Amino acid sequence: MNAATKPRDDFAPRWREGLDEEYAALSATLERLVPCLEVPLHLPWIDAIRRLKRERGAVLMAHSYQSPEIFHGVADVTGDSLALAQAAATCDAEVVVLCGVHFMAETAKILAPRVKVLIPDARAGCSLADAITAADVRALRARHPGAPVVSYVNTTAEVKAESDACCTSANAVQVVEAMGADKVIFLPDRYLGAHVASRTDVQLVLWDGRCEVHETFTAAQARRARERYDARLVAHPECPPEVLAEADFVGSTTAMGAWLEREQPERVALITECSLADNLRLQFPATEFIKPCNLCPHMKRITLQNIHACLRDLSGEVIVPGDVAARARRALERMLAVGRRDAA
Repeated sequence: MNAATKPRDDFAPRWREGLDEEYAALSATLERLVPCLEVPLHLPWIDAIRRLKRERGAVLMAHSYQSPEIFHGVADVTGDSLALAQAAATCDAEVVVLCGVHFMAETAKILAPRVKVLIPDARAGCSLADAITAADVRALRARHPGAPVVSYVNTTAEVKAESDACCTSANAVQVVEAMGADKVIFLPDRYLGAHVASRTDVQLVLWDGRCEVHETFTAAQARRARERYDARLVAHPECPPEVLAEADFVGSTTAMGAWLEREQPERVALITECSLADNLRLQFPATEFIKPCNLCPHMKRITLQNIHACLRDLSGEVIVPGDVAARARRALERMLAVGRRDAA
């Protein structure tokens, strides 16, 4: 270990005396999900982060695309974008560390304005959030007067502030139909928008944004996974239409887990970010998870080391201007209201 990857001697002396029961169990879990030689490097950081969480009164929220040592080792709340938004809306912690990408941290701050929200690496961005600006939204409104705007949650706070409602991949159809309009501007993901358009009679005006992780999958990759491994195919709706056409199921990260619970396949290819399969493997030990998958370079900017530094220094605070936050909060609350109504 070099200095960049080794905790200070005062971090967690327990490894020199052997693992206690809690960490022995975590070690066994992580050895099933990451190369076993990495586990002794992760455990001191995990222990140091857990102790800092208690000292700071902090809650760590981790997206399903986070690496297993974060997802299983230090996170208090895990899930897709909708689950993290719902958790933020009811959070009463002093500090939230958002282990995900920047728009997720902004969403948490908008929904929990009195909480100090931190992101371990502010460079953890999103190609979809970068695909459209607030000025673009205003121009779309001018070209389509009267059409409400539904923005995917994978957008900046400024874009959310220009929107009538936000949505996630899990509730996009319901949010679009809740607008009560014949035509809706849907942005920024063209592929998700096309999938939503195929499931509703509402006319959608689409923007040409794309997820750099999902847009690179091909129908040939999907067919190869099925033909070579006899695998069921489960795809995220941010994938190109020809990939979705090959899939046995299309859905959000949470919907994928529900499908696995229901179907219990012998082999499955999750056509999405790689860490989702890693994190679901524990829940479904009888299922063999087959590639293809792609890593999100932005999600992988979040590490145990920068989570620790973030908590230690209370660095990486996310600030959203008050006027932007107030308007964006209305769009997010409309999204959450649809979810509550569907659950009732």
